[in-house]
Amino acid sequence: MLHIHNCTAMGKIIFYEGRNFQGRHWECSSDCMDTFKHFNCCNSIRVSGGHWVAHEKPHYMGYQYIIGPGEYPDYHNWMGFNNCVRSCQMYAPYRGSYKMRIYNRPDMMGHTMEFMDDCPNLYERFRYRDIFSCNIMEGFWIFYEHPNYRGRQYFLRPGDYRACGDWGCQNPMVGSFRRMRTVM
Repeated sequence: MLHIHNCTAMGKIIFYEGRNFQGRHWECSSDCMDTFKHFNCCNSIRVSGGHWVAHEKPHYMGYQYIIGPGEYPDYHNWMGFNNCVRSCQMYAPYRGSYKMRIYNRPDMMGHTMEFMDDCPNLYERFRYRDIFSCNIMEGFWIFYEHPNYRGRQYFLRPGDYRACGDWGCQNPMVGSFRRMRTVM
């Protein structure tokens, strides 16, 4: 059974209930705050266009998974913690520069450092594991809970994040981050 949701030339993600692109599936080409009516679980994904943030819970809550064009035959391939995807958002390609400032205290206080490039091990460069606030000045960034781009992922758009909960985490530990490259 195939459902098509607002097809556009910009991007498309297909969610499959079974692994290896088997079973019921649903095509989506725009943000969806609750996917429950379209499928029960998600064990594989194909992205034929665009870059997406899939969320474990409705209304863009829970674990976040940043998914670019390609095939993901099992939820472990997108670093999933489980087979729940209950909402998704597409984000536009970005071709500009990247710049952010991080802080080891809430409300843009404490020790600070500015970055314009990827960082596979934040502690080696900044000497702090906890990042309580940040200012994303340019570009899209992904924070990872552990070094070498592992663990929970957090997608950050330009703006001020005065507390780590503002980007969806409950623990301020950031082990690595990278620029989200979206050139299409």
